[in-house]
Amino acid sequence: MIPLTLHFLGTGGGRFVMVTQRRRTAGIRLVHGDTQVHIDPGPGALVFSNWAGLSPQRLDAVVVSHCHPDHYCDAEVFVEAMSRGTTRRRGVLAAPRSVLHGSGGIGPSVSAYHQHLVERIELLSPGALFEAGELRLTAVKANHSDPDTVGLRIDAPGLGAVGYTSDTGYFPNLGDLYSGVRLLILCTMRPRGAPLHLHLSTDEALEIVEQARPGCVALTHFGMRMLNAGPDAEAAFLEDETGVPAVAARDGMRITLGEHVEVSGPRKKDKTRIIEA
Repeated sequence: MIPLTLHFLGTGGGRFVMVTQRRRTAGIRLVHGDTQVHIDPGPGALVFSNWAGLSPQRLDAVVVSHCHPDHYCDAEVFVEAMSRGTTRRRGVLAAPRSVLHGSGGIGPSVSAYHQHLVERIELLSPGALFEAGELRLTAVKANHSDPDTVGLRIDAPGLGAVGYTSDTGYFPNLGDLYSGVRLLILCTMRPRGAPLHLHLSTDEALEIVEQARPGCVALTHFGMRMLNAGPDAEAAFLEDETGVPAVAARDGMRITLGEHVEVSGPRKKDKTRIIEA
């Protein structure tokens, strides 16, 4: 069984965290054997990928969930890296219509030139499925100010599924779309008692976890008010209320799915948490 490791290169989200870089906005790198996929390469993705020893030249796929700069800003640079400096048509670019073609006055955010550098384009809308190595990625409905936004379900052989909500507001049965995933990554901009239209707060995250009943939860994509409230306290609240193990992601954190789920902090002195999920 080949483990799947998720590198949280950036855990910030929203305009003010993005422009201040109070938390990085570098997205998430998936590593499964020789396959590497980068999800939502916002500002800093190039720098912090290299800093973490995850060269963008090793990428097999770049996935952009929607057309907002904290999710797409470094996508074109990653495409150039993935295509070996534009010398080979290589890799997959997966994104919704707004990112690739523009939609309703939003986008596009990846140029036609860069789209021609990849081997394959995958247009993402709810239910669309594509593969990168042995990983199967399926687009999931979201509800955001970019109406083409999608979340993801990622299936790895023998390891179960990972869910990633991207930016979304709550809607009925949202949790059902991620039912039974082993790890659910919730983009949670706001803490309890501070709702934000078309985004998730901890209160909505609680409803989703109760519906989905995942093996464990990781909160990420924090706005300023969440950072001021303390993401660790919000994750602890979720775990206490639902009984589902929950962690607040930190820049540089890793979660590995193997026989167990292992959560490793960015510093050598950080204690690894083993979750039986």
